Amino acid sequence: MTPIEKAKQQVEQAKARYQALLARQNAEERRLDTRRKVILGGLLIDAAGKDERFGRVIDELMKRITRDHDHKAFEGWQKPEPDKS
Repeated sequence: MTPIEKAKQQVEQAKARYQALLARQNAEERRLDTRRKVILGGLLIDAAGKDERFGRVIDELMKRITRDHDHKAFEGWQKPEPDKS
């Protein structure tokens, strides 16, 4: 193997390592983003069960759902209502 071929191979290996690191970083960012969304959604649902203002926020957010696939996730679901006692 000539020095140029060896250098080219090293460059290609470095590119592959770089791409793998980028993919790993992007996957971690997506995982954290999903976790944040789940946590915030849970907090919002919990808050709606305690304060009707948050229930109205959920109502408004539900109106923004445009994809049928997303609507199906909420079929039969009832948002919690605050205790009126």
